[in-house]
Amino acid sequence: MTKQLKGIAASDGIATAKAYMLVQPDLSFNQSSIKDADAEVQRLHSALKQSTEELQLIRDKAAESLGEEEAQVFDAHMMILADPEFTGAIESKVKDDKINAEQALKDVSDTFISMFEAMTDNPYMQERAADIRDVSTRVLAHLLGRALPNPALIDSEVIVVAHDLTPSDTAQLNKKYVKAFVTDIGGRTAHSAIMARSLEIPAVVGTKSITEDVKDGQMLTVDGLTGDVTIDPTDDQVKASQKEAADYAAQKAEWATLKTAKSITADGKHFTIAANIGTPKDLDGVLANGAEAVGLYRSEFLYMDSAELPTEDDQFEAYKQVLETMSPKQVVVRTMDIGGDKHLPYLPLPEEQNPFLGYRAIRISLDRDDIFRTQLRALLRASAYGKLGIMFPMIATIAEFEAAKKIFEEEKAKLVADGVKIGDDIELGMMMEIPAAAVLADQFAKHVDFFSIGTNDLIGYTMAADRGNERVSYLYQPYNPSILRLVKHIIDAAHKEGKWAGMCGEAAGDPVMVPILLGMGLDEYSMSASSVLKVRSLMKKLSTEDMKKLADKAVNESESNDDNIKLVEEFTK
Repeated sequence: MTKQLKGIAASDGIATAKAYMLVQPDLSFNQSSIKDADAEVQRLHSALKQSTEELQLIRDKAAESLGEEEAQVFDAHMMILADPEFTGAIESKVKDDKINAEQALKDVSDTFISMFEAMTDNPYMQERAADIRDVSTRVLAHLLGRALPNPALIDSEVIVVAHDLTPSDTAQLNKKYVKAFVTDIGGRTAHSAIMARSLEIPAVVGTKSITEDVKDGQMLTVDGLTGDVTIDPTDDQVKASQKEAADYAAQKAEWATLKTAKSITADGKHFTIAANIGTPKDLDGVLANGAEAVGLYRSEFLYMDSAELPTEDDQFEAYKQVLETMSPKQVVVRTMDIGGDKHLPYLPLPEEQNPFLGYRAIRISLDRDDIFRTQLRALLRASAYGKLGIMFPMIATIAEFEAAKKIFEEEKAKLVADGVKIGDDIELGMMMEIPAAAVLADQFAKHVDFFSIGTNDLIGYTMAADRGNERVSYLYQPYNPSILRLVKHIIDAAHKEGKWAGMCGEAAGDPVMVPILLGMGLDEYSMSASSVLKVRSLMKKLSTEDMKKLADKAVNESESNDDNIKLVEEFTK
């Protein structure tokens, strides 16, 4: 029976395909006594064999889609399954205690996990606890006859359905097969939504109940333009959806004619439209959409896609590839922005009541300067291959920026002394995302080469609203006069010191926000690559002189977010 759900439109596009449930199955069980130990051991061996075969398949798929290095984590998992010390202990437990294989597996894996976690002086061995946990979960699933979902194994056209998607889940999605995704929770600025836009996969988030309403294999239609999801659509609904998809494709084809055009307003003013990327693989979308720069390279994905801290050489190769490909256009790399909802299994962070306000981003980098120095050295070496900008995330005080800059200068001096070639036009900037820094932008502007406004966090912190919480998503108000006043202050402060100001948050590609930002004189607009041509098309129709009047009214006369939506409609119709 057909059912409609409404969520938040998170990534443009329309798709129809079968549901793939990326939901963890119930793996609960009870301890039980057994009479035939040999039969139970045979059942264990069967589960171990199935797990090994499955891991080999996942490993091969991961190597193909993500690369050999990312696939190595599965080699480690297979080594555990081949380790007689681990599997032999489970077998002995079954025979000696006459208990079911599930309980024996749990007892032995718990012992190994506790042992590895206790090795506080050896981070590498501590990390093995997570491997044991993952492997044990897989074996348990086979013992219980329940399938574990794995996006790396998807080999037919599907729409992924999940409660939520982590950034690493999203990074594994193969857009050849994954036609869209839908989640229970999240907002337009959730990292999974941002990644969907980078991958140009339609997405609807915050439906509240999609995982309860849909079964694996059911047909779905997802409209990432409106936020509508149809379960078991009728033939007529499928045809209507296909027509809408064709119309959208035609609109995209029209925008594509602007791929090589400059980003120029109706009165001839040029602005830079750049793209945000997470990995070098995203460059295909950047080039296909004619972006004029990379305004945000989220370097944390190098760390998240690795089984251990990426080496200096690993990072150098990734940065070099992006800089060479984009040269002579600028690439702005954000240094590691870990924390909040982005975690590394091999870099345990303290449990915090408010992780988004806690130990994250530049705060980790300055505390763990060994990690920070490695990243800066890799960036400095790569700077010889293109035009590099480096920006530090979550800067709250001038002292933090100066401390980060000092470490940068120290590593630069060491490399120069060693005769390493370094670019001579590196710009050092900062993310403007903390209100305290935004208020003090006139002072910060004396120290930086540029500002990049991160609206997702700036709005969240200013409105005191968690960006991932759909219950307060109504407070994500980019056009609220309070936000616009901060943005204008940042831009004006940069220009007064002869510096440039960009925006790399989602608002930079928002068709309501762009006219206001043009009126404020924002220099660079960095967005998901899929939004570049749409914004370039819009920009061509707008006069900066008219937009200055719009911006003045939006900042000084409007009282609300809704007031400014209406105001933009009046000025641009």
